Amino acid sequence: MDIIKRTKNTRPGRFYFDSPLSIACACLLFIGYVMVASSSIHIGSKLLDNIWNYPLKQMIHIALGLVLGSYIATIPMQRWEKLGPVLFLAGLLLLIIVLVPGLGVKVNGSTRWLSLGGLRIQVSELVKFFAVIYMAGYITRHQQALRDSAFGLAKPLMLFSVASVLLLMEPDFGSAVVILIIAMGVMFLAGARLSQFAILFAIVASLAILMVVIEPYRMLRVTSFLNPWADPLNTGFQLVQALISFGRGGVLGVGLGNGIQKLSYLPEAHTDFLFSVIAEELGLLGVITVVGLFAMLIWRAFIIGAKAEQEEQIFSAYIAYGLGIWFGFQAFVNMGVNMGMLPTKGLTLPLMSYGGGSMMIMCCAMGLLFRVNSEITELKASQLPAPRVRAKAKND
Repeated sequence: MDIIKRTKNTRPGRFYFDSPLSIACACLLFIGYVMVASSSIHIGSKLLDNIWNYPLKQMIHIALGLVLGSYIATIPMQRWEKLGPVLFLAGLLLLIIVLVPGLGVKVNGSTRWLSLGGLRIQVSELVKFFAVIYMAGYITRHQQALRDSAFGLAKPLMLFSVASVLLLMEPDFGSAVVILIIAMGVMFLAGARLSQFAILFAIVASLAILMVVIEPYRMLRVTSFLNPWADPLNTGFQLVQALISFGRGGVLGVGLGNGIQKLSYLPEAHTDFLFSVIAEELGLLGVITVVGLFAMLIWRAFIIGAKAEQEEQIFSAYIAYGLGIWFGFQAFVNMGVNMGMLPTKGLTLPLMSYGGGSMMIMCCAMGLLFRVNSEITELKASQLPAPRVRAKAKND
């Protein structure tokens, strides 16, 4: 007779890691930490008389992020699907709370943070995370309606429009654009009619342009971006200093820690303009490495999404797609701003820039992506034919 044995590699309950994704995340965290330390030591010494202030805090941020991300990875996707609408409504509530005088923390003219136990949480990062979960759930429930009717396409954007208005009141134009890109990107991949999608995209793009035109400081950013050298000491200062960083870096860079643009020339060197510090100190080689790591991360997100879709796990598939769109678009905008390809916009470089709330939410997003991969890999493994071992005949 035949005795069927299940191999160790396909045992139920095992957590399956995606090796290329793990390598990309680990490398981005490591390079980001090293560059944050390099670009912030002088700030800590100057402002706080402590050169290890920012590196130590960033290490704590990463540690907390890894703990939270590991916890997120233990939660089944079915539970996330049920929580999606509640989480997005909670995100809208937080966007309202942060605007209440005395509750929101104001930094550089924008009220975007809530202080929890001494840790500042940027609410917009939470909303991005919740937006991915909500949109994946909406696609799962209404994919046919989205493909057949314009209302099915416009319905989720009503909630996203409310979130965008609240974000613009902070103001946080960049995050408003990101969540709309997440929503529209996921709907496009879900099979929205091209004609309807094109009309909707044109409307959203027109509104975005209008928001730039009617707000003087946003319009100033656009005009200074087109010709930063016209006023290099004022409106074009950030972009000019970023471009100088790229020019000084050359092919191999000036060496880790030897950059000078971070020394009070390049504003927000450890946050929004960390990529410029990488370009100066690690050169073209460092830039290509970071771009390649983000490309690998985004590629694996879409590969995981495609595998989930093949297994008819629609919610998991669009979680992966949504996270890929989010990380890809935000990294593209940050790098584009640093290289002078896009107007200045305060979006962090995922998994790399300094910041507690941002780092923890990004790690949670990666934990969710790892969960999708593990569930799909386990599902595929369980469907494989188990190896058969021929039992030895017994002589009675």
